[in-house]
Amino acid sequence: MEGVKDVGKGKLPYSAKELLKRGPQLTYRGRNLDHIAFPLGGIGTGTISLGGWGQLRDWEIMNRPAKGFCPPDCFFTLRAVEEGSEALVRVVQGPPGGDYIGDGHSMPRSAGQGLPHFSQVSFKGEYPFAIVQLRDPQMPVRVTIEAFNPFIPLNDRDSGIPVAILIYHVRNTSRRDVAVTLFGNLTNITGYPDTEGHVNEARSDAGLTALYLTTAKHPPSSPRFGSMALVTTWEDAAVWPRQKGGIAKFWEAVTGPPESFPPDGDPACPTGTVAARATIKPAAEVAIPFFIIWHFPTVEHWQKRKAEDGSEAAATWRNYYATLWSNAWDVAEHVVSNYDRLYEETRRFHDTLFSSSLPTHVLDAISSQLSILRSTTCLRLEDGTFYGFEGCNTSSGCCEGSCTHVWNYAQALAYLFPNLQRSMLEAHLTWSMSDDGYIQFRMPLPLGTRANAGFLPAADGQMGLVMQAYREWLISGDEAWLRRLWPLVKRALEFAWKHWDADRDGVMEGVQHNTYDMEWWGANTMTGSLYLGALRAAEEMARIVGDTDAADAYAKLAKKGAAWSDRHLFNGEYYEQRVNPKADEGLPEPYRSICTRGKDDKFPDWPRWQFGKGCLADQLIGEWYAGMLGLGHLYERGNVRKALQAIFHHNWRPALHDHVATLRIYAVNDEAGLLIATWPRGGRPGYAFWFADEVWCGIEYQVASHLIAEGFLEQGLAIVKGLRDRHRGDRRNPWDEFECGHHYARSLASYALLGALSGFRYNAATQTIGFAPRVFENDFRTFFSVGSAWGLYAQRVRDGERDLTIRVDYGSLPLRRLITPLAARKVTNIAVNAAGHTRAATIERAPDGHTIVLDRPIVIQRSEILKITIT
Repeated sequence: MEGVKDVGKGKLPYSAKELLKRGPQLTYRGRNLDHIAFPLGGIGTGTISLGGWGQLRDWEIMNRPAKGFCPPDCFFTLRAVEEGSEALVRVVQGPPGGDYIGDGHSMPRSAGQGLPHFSQVSFKGEYPFAIVQLRDPQMPVRVTIEAFNPFIPLNDRDSGIPVAILIYHVRNTSRRDVAVTLFGNLTNITGYPDTEGHVNEARSDAGLTALYLTTAKHPPSSPRFGSMALVTTWEDAAVWPRQKGGIAKFWEAVTGPPESFPPDGDPACPTGTVAARATIKPAAEVAIPFFIIWHFPTVEHWQKRKAEDGSEAAATWRNYYATLWSNAWDVAEHVVSNYDRLYEETRRFHDTLFSSSLPTHVLDAISSQLSILRSTTCLRLEDGTFYGFEGCNTSSGCCEGSCTHVWNYAQALAYLFPNLQRSMLEAHLTWSMSDDGYIQFRMPLPLGTRANAGFLPAADGQMGLVMQAYREWLISGDEAWLRRLWPLVKRALEFAWKHWDADRDGVMEGVQHNTYDMEWWGANTMTGSLYLGALRAAEEMARIVGDTDAADAYAKLAKKGAAWSDRHLFNGEYYEQRVNPKADEGLPEPYRSICTRGKDDKFPDWPRWQFGKGCLADQLIGEWYAGMLGLGHLYERGNVRKALQAIFHHNWRPALHDHVATLRIYAVNDEAGLLIATWPRGGRPGYAFWFADEVWCGIEYQVASHLIAEGFLEQGLAIVKGLRDRHRGDRRNPWDEFECGHHYARSLASYALLGALSGFRYNAATQTIGFAPRVFENDFRTFFSVGSAWGLYAQRVRDGERDLTIRVDYGSLPLRRLITPLAARKVTNIAVNAAGHTRAATIERAPDGHTIVLDRPIVIQRSEILKITIT
């Protein structure tokens, strides 16, 4: 395990044992439950969150973020009658915590906080599953809530269902039979904030018992129109469409004699109940499923636009899920009829991912942030196009437009749902790019709206799109797709020659707008490395499509630019910025006016918001990207490794007691974090770029995975551990890493940790897959996902024998080559077995190991295994 001895501002605060700890995920208890909100729902559908003590919170299902919104009286209650004893009733939650003050008149009470609860609770989340354990010494049963939503990589349709699934496992802990009734409440919020026109009805058909809710006041085309359903497949179930007299009468009904339920309803009450009954033998258990389903088909744009007649209106469009299902009942029938498969495939993904032999906190980071994909950060437009905000405000999306320079960091979507990643890329290239190659980094809506030049083009985001095109090609191997997009990709790349690299020397010296919401003036390796990476990626794509002249030009330019940067920007320790106060000369309007920022008071010739001699955390983001795509090093490897060591040494803090943060605060006091910029050699500008002193999770993941990929394992793991230790429920929600808003997209960079620790690489066109684990090499397992399949790779080394296996758990994997560093210098035997059949293979030396080449391509089907034994 390679590392540096002198790190951070002292020694690592974690032992190697802590950093490499494997085992189950953390179980949350006590005050660590306060901020837990585990998102449930489908990609692009909105969400309902499961809280730390089992409550439902943050109902964000009406095409808008809605942090803190909880419809009244939506909770589950359990009545238990042990044979020969009186009934005991509890809200199926642990003791309520978190906010004890509320609005100053009462602690929050929408989720039944004022009623008797189970006395003991614990929460465990392994996305996409959450488990809540409930105990109470007075109750003759214990309850386990198993919550999930279908999440099946490569299957975006079933991963985009507007449903939250709750399975209540009720176990009899007494010595006598126990009769139980589980009551689920759902309040009609269709038409919200209107309180009129609610339609509540009981439905029963084909094994479904449901409370179905909609509105008669709003037409189906209205953004306020929608339908909801609370559904169970339990045989002995009944529906009370409308409660009576509020929560007091509800409690009176469920605690009274059985014949008191259900009482007469109130026609004006928006809340209804579904009750499921069972008798449980001693030591036996029942599992009662409930499905909360919603369907709000019309999205309304968050901004009104002026029409030609001067009137203002907001554009509307349909949710993608509304093109698949006509209402909540239609969704319910799909979920129930496919439930066994949906559960099995989601469970299979979970089990495969968590079979990976990675440190616990790394699996926590990777899995928890996948929930971003189905938070209100993400939408799916009517034609299925994936669209994302940067994050979410409390009641609105934050920073619209699938922002190129933020989503540039995200890696999970491309591998788990590659067709969705391609749809976002294609939308940018189609609707956000002008004829000259300028890409508006915020794609406007509704889809089909042409972007205008109202912003500076983002150098990092635009070059990142070029690299993404190559990534999507590697994952899919779809040459027809690449040929169709190549003219657009080429135009996007060569725009750099008009705006950032006018002299075509491979170095961006111009004014470069970037993810820090300002502009770098002059050469630097943050945007510059993405430019070099884009040139290298474009070179590869150009050769594939036969554009050899362009490929040769890009290769020459990338080599020239890298050499200049190594010579002029590397200070012997890390890469600096060479500030160019005249970078705006020749910049056309309106760009020149937009980038005018005033002068720095310490460096009067400089514009404000530069970093100069500073050590920038993501100074090597393009190098990180290039490594993941197998493009090799852009700069001299020795310089890259020194720069990564310097970033960790200067920017990572094991505690932040003495840190000055004058803007936003994401890490504080005893918490660890990676600062975006430091000035170890002095020269901090008087107006340094405004986010320099902050700690951003997405950049921490980017740097951590890059450190690991370059062999600095302990340092990379330390960054991840410090980050996740900040999100432990007592201070922040483990399933909500925020930056400019909740569920911030940049944290999807955590998926890069999987590739860094497994040494994963893939090329669909050449049918090549490779692994080079950086931890637990002698007994290693990892989840993998590519365009056509996902599954588990495993390797085991013992007594001179090396066993390599690939198991496909979903889809099918065409394969001809497997790259591994494990082969010995002299191989006496290689045995290949594919799905029970012996195959011939040869072994060849490769720059980073050996390539096992099968005599002819094979296709590993679902549930099949390829096993290779090297002696």
